[in-house]
Amino acid sequence: DELLAQQLQLRLARRKRREKAAPALPSNGPLLRRFLGKLPFRLTRAQQRVMGELLKDLAQPHPMQRLLQGDVGSGKTIIAAIGCLAAVDAGAQAAVMAPTEILAEQHYRKFSAWLAPLGVQIAWLHGGLPAAQKKAARKAIAAGGASIAIGTQALFQEGVEFKALALAIVDEQHRFGVKQRLELRKKSELSVAHQLMMSATPIPRTLEMTYHADLDVSKIDELPPGRKPVTTRLVATGRRGEVLERIRAACADGQQAYWVCPVIEESKDLDLQAALEAFEEL
Repeated sequence: DELLAQQLQLRLARRKRREKAAPALPSNGPLLRRFLGKLPFRLTRAQQRVMGELLKDLAQPHPMQRLLQGDVGSGKTIIAAIGCLAAVDAGAQAAVMAPTEILAEQHYRKFSAWLAPLGVQIAWLHGGLPAAQKKAARKAIAAGGASIAIGTQALFQEGVEFKALALAIVDEQHRFGVKQRLELRKKSELSVAHQLMMSATPIPRTLEMTYHADLDVSKIDELPPGRKPVTTRLVATGRRGEVLERIRAACADGQQAYWVCPVIEESKDLDLQAALEAFEEL
């Protein structure tokens, strides 16, 4: 009975959401055509399929609520850029929110390299910006001069206003709370903005929403050509010397390595490898 009641509730919520008005974004606008025509690589079949699902949703007059799932390196960011261009082609705006300044900066650099040659102005907004730059970014977003805004949680803070937000994209959505994800969407005053959430590791609640039909899912299940499969190995502490030797050989060969620790400093309560200790050892 409880499961049936929950399913009915979510179905009714979905129907109510689809009754709301959202801007219908063109799926074949001039900027998007130019962008796809100049791509230096071919989209994978999975990316093409997901692009079709996304653009079909964005062309509807009711708000999209879609999860884009795919492993790291599968090409989710290019799909996000395509969605943003659909918004820009409609004379509207798009926002891309990431959980950390580092990831937000990566998106800003990628989007700038892809879209700046098309004349698309992009604003970058995060808490660490100097006051003058922050003010300039907010002004560009509010006036509509910046068609795409990329940043952290700073995007939905008080004082940030969009002229015509049509698409809200949340990267690594599992790192944000439900309320935080909705706050960005609320920045659209004219109508309800479309929402695209991206994750390589959706949280159980997201999967539940998917199962009960409150969230549509697109999955990139194919890596771009040339990518080597990921190999995961578990090595005992007693073989630490072998690991260090393998890393030394890789670095001598011009490669890079990441050494991730669960804590920064030593803790009396936790018997865990600390980053500072590992740094000294390495």
